[in-house]
Amino acid sequence: MATQRILSGIQASGSLHLGNYLGALKKFADMQSLDAERYYMIADLHAITVWQDPAQLLSQTREIAACYLAAGVDPSKSVIFPQSAVPGHVELGWLFNCVARLGWLDRMTQFKDKAGKDKERASIGLYTYPVLQAADILLYKATHVPVGDDQRQHLELTRDVAKKFNHDYKVDYFPLPETLYQGPGARIMSLRDGTAKMSKSDPSDNSRINLTDDADTIASKIKKAKSDAEVLPSEEAGLEGRAEAKNLVGIYAALAGVSVADVLNDFGGKGFGAFKPALAEVVVDKMSPISERLRALLDDPAEIDRVLRAGADKAIAVSAPVVAETKKIMGLWN
Repeated sequence: MATQRILSGIQASGSLHLGNYLGALKKFADMQSLDAERYYMIADLHAITVWQDPAQLLSQTREIAACYLAAGVDPSKSVIFPQSAVPGHVELGWLFNCVARLGWLDRMTQFKDKAGKDKERASIGLYTYPVLQAADILLYKATHVPVGDDQRQHLELTRDVAKKFNHDYKVDYFPLPETLYQGPGARIMSLRDGTAKMSKSDPSDNSRINLTDDADTIASKIKKAKSDAEVLPSEEAGLEGRAEAKNLVGIYAALAGVSVADVLNDFGGKGFGAFKPALAEVVVDKMSPISERLRALLDDPAEIDRVLRAGADKAIAVSAPVVAETKKIMGLWN
């Protein structure tokens, strides 16, 4: 029997890029070596906390599923499914709305960041989505969740919900999920501004390497990437204050599977005229096979849908008994 159960996902909004690959997709694939059950969802219910064009949302759901597959996530080893195809997410989300406390949500910093000064016009879903996120995790009784720094607060809320439910109903039913440390990973920044994260919402397509970019496009974007006039240092300390240089060296290290120190050992004292072609070669070598597989998958939406339907069936089979037992514990009609 698996010793761990892992739950993670990516929101269905916009095309994925190099930062998403290194920060999530590659790690999803790497986690297939663990003794664990893995559930990877496309979080379309979270996407609709802000308005989405229906046709585009459905297209993005398929595209992100294709990105999972192209990056090496194997549906025979991991369950890939759309969040909205599994009724338990919404049902358990409501039950947990009645367990979570208002004060907990008031402390969530992401709502403040996303709603800004217009919070009165934000959807209730945007405010309460950490509770749905708790339901996403506990619906599968997940023991481990790979999260970035921006999601740690939400995992703590999930643990609070589980603890309060167990305490209030005098059961030991929901586990307290733990952060799954996935090893060091480069924080991938914009190719146009080394102080800003690489983002699918950036209006400049040259700011990111899209997973759909072909080899020529990748090489062109690396050539145009912002750098500086200095040579690369021989030690990491020399990258401080040089955001673009630090970003490009970090990308090389992450894709080549070496340390930043190793990169600087090879390229210290050399300018970007020597480094960028080498970087382009590494990025093309690692990413163009993924983009080729991705484009082939996008040309076969029926296959993507088959994978998603099969994944949803597996997810429902695991999650439906959890909802039924939760309702039973709470004294609700089953």
